Amino acid sequence: MREDLIVCMELLFFAYRDFTGDPDAVLVRYGFGRAHHRVVHFVNRNPGLSVADLLMILKITKQSLARVLKQLIKKGFIVQKPGKEDKRQRLLYATSKGSRLAEKLAELQMHRIEQALKAAGPGANEATRKFLFAMVGVKDRRQVEGLIETRFTQHRRQTKSSSSEKI
Repeated sequence: MREDLIVCMELLFFAYRDFTGDPDAVLVRYGFGRAHHRVVHFVNRNPGLSVADLLMILKITKQSLARVLKQLIKKGFIVQKPGKEDKRQRLLYATSKGSRLAEKLAELQMHRIEQALKAAGPGANEATRKFLFAMVGVKDRRQVEGLIETRFTQHRRQTKSSSSEKI
């Protein structure tokens, strides 16, 4: 059992290395790193995300986020706007340039995931989702589920309405 767990741990290390390697090669051209990638990804997926919520998602220090945001804003990938009700609140939006970068990086990673799921065979998608969700810390699962399931449910509804319109 111990050796099986060590093998799984090592496979996660290798999978993470390769999963992040493709985007890393793109990010380096901009002088960006993985923190920039995560910020661009989550801001692009959640327009109007507050800085406070982004800090909770990423679990990085305010200083680290401030440094990354400053670079992304200066280079035109992210814009920051005050909240509508609370002007002290800072809301983040990806610019078209930021969205293009986020999509380019996502395509690289989705391609790798798609190939791996095909290679793993039937049922791999559901098993992988369950496994990855179980890897999230118990106290963070509700937040992660809220972020992911809301969009997943919306996507399913859109897909169903699109297919029913075609009929």
